[in-house]
Amino acid sequence: MAGPRDPEVMKIIYQRVLNKMVCRKCGALNPPGAKKCRRCKSKNLRPKRVLAGMKKG
Repeated sequence: MAGPRDPEVMKIIYQRVLNKMVCRKCGALNPPGAKKCRRCKSKNLRPKRVLAGMKKG
């Protein structure tokens, strides 16, 4: 079984969980290639913070 530090597992975690855009206006999660928010149609998007989503250990 693959351990938590396995590169393949980390790649999947990044693609599925962390590779998203967050709307600065309403906080909705959007696909990584989004140009505007799916909920409020704002163009003020930022990438999801990678380090905030990782657990220590």
